[in-house]
Amino acid sequence: MIQNFRRVFLTGLLLILGVQLAIAAEGPGNDSNQIDIQGKLRNEYFLDFSPVFGKIQLPRIIYDNNGLHFFSSTTAAINSNSGLTDEYYEEGHSKIIKNGVIQPVTYELVKDDGGHIIADFSLSVAIVYFMLSGFLVLLVFIYLNKKYSEGVGRETEPKGVLQNMFETIVIFVRDEIALINIGPEKYLKFTPYLLSAFFMILFMNLFELIPWGESPTANLTVTAALATVTFLVTQFNGSKDHWKEVFWFPGVPVFVKPIMAVVEFLGLFTKPFALCIRLFANMASGKVLILSMIGLIFVFANKFGAGMAYGTSPIWIVMTLFIYMIKLLVAFIQAYIFTILSALFIGLATAEHEHHDAEPAHQ
Repeated sequence: MIQNFRRVFLTGLLLILGVQLAIAAEGPGNDSNQIDIQGKLRNEYFLDFSPVFGKIQLPRIIYDNNGLHFFSSTTAAINSNSGLTDEYYEEGHSKIIKNGVIQPVTYELVKDDGGHIIADFSLSVAIVYFMLSGFLVLLVFIYLNKKYSEGVGRETEPKGVLQNMFETIVIFVRDEIALINIGPEKYLKFTPYLLSAFFMILFMNLFELIPWGESPTANLTVTAALATVTFLVTQFNGSKDHWKEVFWFPGVPVFVKPIMAVVEFLGLFTKPFALCIRLFANMASGKVLILSMIGLIFVFANKFGAGMAYGTSPIWIVMTLFIYMIKLLVAFIQAYIFTILSALFIGLATAEHEHHDAEPAHQ
């Protein structure tokens, strides 16, 4: 207990010192002495390791009327002869040039002749952390599969913290989520997907809590993709009863059935939409809250000087640490909620009913 408290204290102390050094380096009254919260929510095309390592630009893959273009970075794209430029310069601003190289500002590419980019297949920070999450999940379960192949966990009890922890979670997802919501006949078919969704979302959520990390689930396109997969799994495995209840709802008068068909058909899309928005809103709001807490230090530095910022920074850092602890809990809760709702939707769609209410008699 004392050791854990010491770790938390040292982490908070390092954060306080780091923020105070940043304030001292910028100085009060400097326009750059602020945090761009909206910028932190954008799906950027670089990995930001500032102020220690700076920005590492990601490759850009652009498809326009002239074909497919590959660039090592955004800087390479706007300095090429491909007709691409930064959106900032397209709006009429003067170009920022360092060492003879035009520098990107917004990192959003547009055609300098007023044309249109047909598709942007560039790597973004959300895609990078999404792939990294998948790689880590794959790495962990390859290791666990090797352990089970050797008999550890099957012929003997699981060994080690990692195997015990993941086995507990796997059994929980299988028995308490898949089995209960889908049923004993079909739950094993969907358990691999539910496990994949749970661990992918969990790993993506946890990335936000590490230094310079980003959470892909705070990006709407990522949560929309996850919800779309659940939607496709649900609909492609829907039973005859499921589709009958969508287009010809049993147990209601005939003249009501067309109205119910419209309502039920729209309901097919509102469920994944709710999955998408719920996960995105919870992860993005936590990120905004943490940035806002830290941002208060810079606000105090600009308004009242560095002395006030130094004096109040411990308060905001302690509150930020508290939010971090809440975020750690939320990372597990949101992975659980997405998985259990996916299992519930799959269970409702795959269920087969032996009896339906009789059609009402009409005079």
